[in-house]
Amino acid sequence: MPRSPILETFPLGAPWRTFDPFLFCMHHLDDYPPGNEDMGPRASLGGRRIGQDFSGREGWSMYHGEVVPGFPQHPHRGFETITLVRQGHIDHADSLGATARLGAGDVQWMTAGHGVVHAEMFPLVERQQRNPTELFQIWINLPAEDKLVKPYFTMMWAEMVPTHHLQDADGRGVHVTTVAGALDGVAAVTPPPNSWAARDQAQVAFWSIHLEPGARWTLPAGEEGLNRALYTFEGELTLAEELQKQGSGVRVLSDVALELIAGEQGAEVVMLQGRPLNEPVAHYGPFVMNTRAELESAFTEYRRTGFGGWPWPRKDPVHPRDAGRFAIHADAREERPPTADEAG
Repeated sequence: MPRSPILETFPLGAPWRTFDPFLFCMHHLDDYPPGNEDMGPRASLGGRRIGQDFSGREGWSMYHGEVVPGFPQHPHRGFETITLVRQGHIDHADSLGATARLGAGDVQWMTAGHGVVHAEMFPLVERQQRNPTELFQIWINLPAEDKLVKPYFTMMWAEMVPTHHLQDADGRGVHVTTVAGALDGVAAVTPPPNSWAARDQAQVAFWSIHLEPGARWTLPAGEEGLNRALYTFEGELTLAEELQKQGSGVRVLSDVALELIAGEQGAEVVMLQGRPLNEPVAHYGPFVMNTRAELESAFTEYRRTGFGGWPWPRKDPVHPRDAGRFAIHADAREERPPTADEAG
């Protein structure tokens, strides 16, 4: 009797459950109102726990923001964050003096390394219409030998990130955005050099999969021994004759091809895949190290140095409303999205 490709199923919480080498995955979806002069919500903040608002009241949260929604200055060490923006904008600023604005389709891959403090704010740039904001943030572990590398970030602009527009036998669409990992011989943007994802044997993949109603698509088999998980966050999906309802995750065998069949409303799915690091994890809040002693050292150093201090006049900096998408790195190198010709 053939083995089932499904290893386990689980509900999606907040954050989603992840598997080595991934540490964390959070899906944010907020239907923000029009913005005010400060690019905060043009709406009453009464009844919200400002500074700690995860209420989802009226379809949106302020999170740790007090004027603009988002996450004011906070530290990280020992891992990487991968942020994919699907709607809206994120304004980044960090302790290295680097800064950026990401828009829909853009990805920022930040290697925290030996320590960085950054802010991630959600400026509501539209004054006359709503500001829907949607993003995924994923944490992926750094190998022990690279945990204390110099911090930096890599931009993967929407124009650079491959999206495969496919059709099934009946002409129904399947759209696969590959932030990491090759599909049909097309490689994603090169990961940062210190990342576990940069090693061929790691076989790291982060795919966002949209299936139109009733669409069928076969997820190709990968190598044996990888952790592969599928997260159905909108719609319904059938795989291996089992229905995965909205808000469910499933860990599957990595070396078995799986037919995905979308329900009547279609399906939105994230796939995370990678070879486990199989290293000890000592994790507390924003720091991920290998031992408790390393964690204690991280907290001691952060209290002493602030990982270089905070060069910005406020803890929640945002850029001018008309700034557009850009990045300025710690070495003062300025970057803008490529033109159509440059993106190829």
